[in-house]
Amino acid sequence: MTDSKIRPFLMFSGKAEEAMNFYVSVFPNAEVLNVLWYGPNGPGAEGSVMKASLRIGSQTVMCTDSVVKHDFSFTPAFSLFVECGSEDEIRRLYTALVAGGNTAMPIGEYGFSRMFAWVNDRYGVSWQLNLA
Repeated sequence: MTDSKIRPFLMFSGKAEEAMNFYVSVFPNAEVLNVLWYGPNGPGAEGSVMKASLRIGSQTVMCTDSVVKHDFSFTPAFSLFVECGSEDEIRRLYTALVAGGNTAMPIGEYGFSRMFAWVNDRYGVSWQLNLA
């Protein structure tokens, strides 16, 4: 039996490449690992992302642009949790990720954390930021 690999998979509607480039610009040492685009005869729009992966910290995240229109999008019930090493880092990430998005919980001290924030970025992806 082989070991299973479990990765977050983010489904966009035409913004996957833009979102990946944004995440790579926000998180230090993040990188796009690979991208396959739809061609002129594919089921998706030519140039949209068929399948891609990027690395953020030690986590590999997969992405796609859905060829099917869905009645759903991202939900905060699933989020990416980021352990920040400093107050400067959490503030910088908060500012970058909330731009064009919205705040579920502003930066503050909560009973479970001395500094925490929860945001939905401009693409609808939910991020929890916690000062480690």
